[in-house]
Formats: sequence, C-alpha cells, structure tokens
Amino acid sequence: MKREVAMVTEAFAKVFGDTDGLTIVRAPGRVNLIGEHTDYNDGYVFPMAIGYDIVMAARKRPDQLVRIHACDYERMVAFSLAEPIAYDSEEPWSNYPRGVLWALQEAGVKLSGMEIAFLGTIPQGSGLSSSAALEVATAVAVKHLTGFEFTLPELALLCQRAENYFVGMKCGVMDQFISLLGREGYALLIDCRTLAYERIPLELGDYRILVCHSGVKHRLVDSEYNRRRQECESGVQVLAAEFPPVRALRDADLEMLAACRERMAPVIYKRCRHVITENERVLKSVAALKAGDLKRFGELLNQSHDSLQQDYEVSCAEIDLLVTLARKVEGVLGARITGGGFGGCTVNLIHADAIGEFTRRVLPEYHKQTGIEAQVYISTAANGAEIL
Repeated sequence: MKREVAMVTEAFAKVFGDTDGLTIVRAPGRVNLIGEHTDYNDGYVFPMAIGYDIVMAARKRPDQLVRIHACDYERMVAFSLAEPIAYDSEEPWSNYPRGVLWALQEAGVKLSGMEIAFLGTIPQGSGLSSSAALEVATAVAVKHLTGFEFTLPELALLCQRAENYFVGMKCGVMDQFISLLGREGYALLIDCRTLAYERIPLELGDYRILVCHSGVKHRLVDSEYNRRRQECESGVQVLAAEFPPVRALRDADLEMLAACRERMAPVIYKRCRHVITENERVLKSVAALKAGDLKRFGELLNQSHDSLQQDYEVSCAEIDLLVTLARKVEGVLGARITGGGFGGCTVNLIHADAIGEFTRRVLPEYHKQTGIEAQVYISTAANGAEIL
C-alpha cells in the first residue's frame, strides 16, 4: 500500500503542481463468495473485501472546477459544477466519479471544486468490482473534503444510485456496500432488502480463498445483465398474481415456483429457480461456516456455479473450463464463477498446500485450451474503505 500511496501522490504532484492539502483514500474491490444475482432480487449475498484497491488522492479547489486524472490511463477530464454534470462517452472511466458527484448534488450536498488523481490494483474487467471501488473512493474522499453527514449504508446506496442512473448499470448494492463496510478477517452477510448485515468470521484454518482471473473481460453494461434483471421481474409478476405477498424473488420458494411453472416461459422459470435456490445456498453457507464445516461450504460453491451455468446462463466456456480443471485438483473443496458473469473470475476454496498444484496444473492446461494466460490472486478478507 505504501508503494501505491507514493505513486498516486507523485502523480498528483506531477499533474496538479503540488500536494498541499491532500487527502489519500483507499477503497477495496471484493470477491463475492456466494450469492450471485440475488442482490437486485432483494435477496442475500456473502462477499468479502479483498486486498486489491483503488487508491485516490484528492483536495478541494476554491472554485467550481473539477479535474480528475486516471493514473492508469494517463487521461484527464475537467468540468464545472456550475453546469449540470453530464455523461462522458469519450472518457467512460470518468463516469463513475462523475456519477457520484451527480448523486451527491441530487441528494442536496453542496460541492466545491476539487482535484483528484487515482490508480488501481484491482484487475479491470475481472468481476472484482473496480467500478464500485472507484465510486466508493470518490464518495469517501468527497465526504472528507466537504464534511457532509451520511452513514456508510446511505453512502453505499448513493454510490449504487450513481451506477444505476448515471452510468446506466442496474447493479444491486452489494459491491458498494462491502467496499465500505468490509472488515479484516470477516465476510459480510447482507440482506439486500433491509440492508441489515452481519459480519461472519472467515475462519478457514488451512484453507484459502483463491481467485482465478480468466482473462476474459466482461462488459456488464453492454451485456445481458440488465436483461436478466428484466427476466426476474417478469417472473415476479407471474408469482405475485398467484401469491400476492411476493414482491421480489426473495419472497418466493420452490413450491410457489412449481405452482406457477405452466404460466411462465421456460427461460423465466430457470432464472427464478436460480435466484430462489441461490438465496437458500447463501444462508446454508453461513450456517456451514459457523459450524466449521468447510466441506459443506465447498459443496454449496459448486452448486452455485452449476446453477449460474445452467439456470441463469451467465457463465462462459472459459470460466467453465477453469471450474472443471479446479475441481480435479485434490484440496479444492469448491469452485464457481464470481461476479456478474460472462467472464471475469472464479472463486476457489483451496487447501494452502494445494495452491502450487493448482498453478502447475490448471493454468498451463487452461492456456493450452484457450490461448489465454489466467492470473491467480490469494486474498484474505480485507478492511473496507478508509482515509490513509
């Protein structure tokens, strides 16, 4: 982290002239251990923050000019808060911090001009939520600079609003929430309807969380993500007609779904079945971890992938290959796709002694079959966003 802080400080000085009055913030990415595509269905998710971050340097200006420099791209944008904040199709990376500033203005926060430089260690397009980390870093930095009063859950909702209505990505609140509220050594069980949360100790003993980046970049805004959301809403309409208390798939069970099957298109039925069973798997996973039953937790990870592959259809050939290869390694208790889908990463529950075997067997075979170099990241559960 010292290296990243030094790099972003140096870049800030180079672009903006000096480092007087600087605030440095970090916001982590996340890996979702289980609970995929449940968040926008009012369900349960179980992510942990990871030790890969957005690191941001920011300071106030006396006028209304905002200047944002992306160190990784060596690109700069500038705009005035005196004008409505507009979407920038030429510099799409800038829409995440722009969106946060827009959402803050919408919420009545009086902003001043500012200068921002940031860099990231989260692999982009990996499904480890670099976009949410950038939003959260912006929100935390601006909160520190202007002193507005928001709780962390309120700040998570504001960042989600920026992504939903400014960027145009209809994500749930999980990514922003864990980036703000993560704690070292703990995963976070989040009820996405009430925003109630419970920190669950991630006591894995000799086991580790291994994230494997497929090298296939997902582009969620351009993908079928929003279509999946619409399919779930269609399913809820059918279920609610028969069972009025159903407001979201969170409220349905497999019995209800079976009763409505004849009135649903087969694809809608499959989408609903994934979400209903995935919610159950999240709660069973938390119970397994509390009981110290890592074998059961691994089984649930496997079931989650199979459901995402077959019922929700958000996997891809490369990810399926990584999962298949991982499951053949002795010491891997579970493997599944993580993140929105259509590429990105797998998350694997693996014995520490098997990590070498994983890299020796899985990565070369994956490269042989796909021509892509996969990357491996080992991470423990990290702290949420903080001022450094």
